[in-house]
Amino acid sequence: MTEVDLTTPGAWEQTESLTLLREVMGLESGVRSHLAGAAGLSETEVHALEHLARAPIGPAEIARLLDVSTAASTGIVDRLEARGHVERRPHVSDRRRTEVVLTASARREVVSHLGEMFGALARLDASLSDSERAVVVRYLRGAVEAAARAS
Repeated sequence: MTEVDLTTPGAWEQTESLTLLREVMGLESGVRSHLAGAAGLSETEVHALEHLARAPIGPAEIARLLDVSTAASTGIVDRLEARGHVERRPHVSDRRRTEVVLTASARREVVSHLGEMFGALARLDASLSDSERAVVVRYLRGAVEAAARAS
């Protein structure tokens, strides 16, 4: 891997891939804002749903991921539960804990607002060969790691 000197002006090239990655990263908040407005949710509630779409997690983990207090996290989960977007369930391996699970109706609501984008991304992904996809995955995984270190 080539070491990049970021301290010298002009020492690294702003390539098209870096420019496009920054553009995609910048679009995230716009997509979240659009979904929040269309679904009648706050952007924080949409952000919680994004995390829950990956896997069930507990309210304390939601608080950590959203950088809010556990009391605020409880309020977020309460509001999402009242709308039928999540359910609280006993944790699979530790009955003392609760996990929050995304419901099928929440997935349907998100798809109703973002389905066109999801479809276009799925078609784009399907157009890649396995070797092309491996390069994209390696690049994006590295981008995720770099962004995670910055936050």
